[in-house]
Amino acid sequence: MTSAAQYLAQIEGQLGDSWLPRIYRERILKTRTRSYQFPPLAKSASIEIHHTLLGIELKVGRRRMLCPDLATARYLGVFARLGLKAVAIPYDITMISHLADELESSWYRMLLLVEGVARDHSSAFRARVRTLLIGKVRDEIAAAGAGTRIPEFNQSTRQTDKPQKGARGTNKSE
Repeated sequence: MTSAAQYLAQIEGQLGDSWLPRIYRERILKTRTRSYQFPPLAKSASIEIHHTLLGIELKVGRRRMLCPDLATARYLGVFARLGLKAVAIPYDITMISHLADELESSWYRMLLLVEGVARDHSSAFRARVRTLLIGKVRDEIAAAGAGTRIPEFNQSTRQTDKPQKGARGTNKSE
């Protein structure tokens, strides 16, 4: 009989490059990001996206969080389902939609694999595998960190790198 831990390893292996923590570490944290702190959320709260007159809101349980666009709401929704307290968001907004697609796809594929690999077991065992899997994903992403609160801007200009020719104080013949 296969244990829940063996199913976890099997699911992680089947997901390969689309393993949610791997996407987070290798695709998100490698770019310039900013940190997003979730307000305290109820466990196993439902996740909904609402289109309001003021814009897009991500509703987690009874909490509503204003989002700048639909892609950001979808992106944050995946991490809210995991129950994370903080997460990194790419500073480049053009990346968020594509990453949200990948994260949602990985999330749903992960849940489908639980049902597929443990189909011969009871629903209680599948629920246990699902809970352990979500916990493992949550722990790996939390261990990777949420990045800095404000992104770094390391832009150098010619003026700070080296003095320009003819600038005051740089010409020794003066």
